[in-house]
Amino acid sequence: MKICVIQARSATGDIQQNIINHKKLIALAIAYKADTIIFPELSITGYEPSLTKALATGKDDSRFDDFQEISDSHGVTIGIGVPTRNDTAPRISMVIFQPGKARELYSKKYLHADEEPFFTSGENLTGLKNGNTHIALAICYELSVPDHSENAYKSGASVYLTSVAKTPRGVEKAVQSLSTIAANYSMTVLMANCVGECEGETAGGKTSIWNNKGVLLGQLNDTDEGLLIIDTRTQEVIEKSL
Repeated sequence: MKICVIQARSATGDIQQNIINHKKLIALAIAYKADTIIFPELSITGYEPSLTKALATGKDDSRFDDFQEISDSHGVTIGIGVPTRNDTAPRISMVIFQPGKARELYSKKYLHADEEPFFTSGENLTGLKNGNTHIALAICYELSVPDHSENAYKSGASVYLTSVAKTPRGVEKAVQSLSTIAANYSMTVLMANCVGECEGETAGGKTSIWNNKGVLLGQLNDTDEGLLIIDTRTQEVIEKSL
């Protein structure tokens, strides 16, 4: 299979504009034969905790119908970052579109202390399966929680797929952690990070892929949108910056 991580620049709070940009990036990934396409954390709104309560929506939002149509017509799985409504506070979620299936949610279970005033903890899916490939999902801070990657390994995952929104300092720490996770658990590891502004800070980019020995196979820069795709059978990586 070919798994793609997208490095996107989100327009702050502009869901419609971000949908347009997501569709452009998805089309590029499909042109390179990707069959699983994952975006950064809260990609559909931008990572803007202070705005999230007003922007939160649900997985069945009709504005997302085009993603389901693309998934169905091209046979691809798509994961977009969305703040989702909850009775207490919004959740940091990934809405997952799969061909011919109902939409699913992966919601961030482990929150950073800075997020707790704005969000509530969610529930994790067991992951995704594509043929014999079991993919574990993680959203940002979860990769720093040892139990999370250990549980992914124990569940039988061979791929650890992370969606993040990290500053340059944060992404350097994540790069070290994810390389270690890949080596310790013999998992292929991918990270989708954003570029541009995030809640008054600059995102760090460097979307990356490691093999199951922890060796970095590909990494984007810290300024441009783009994508990385790995063929899990051959370990070949395609790198494209825009």
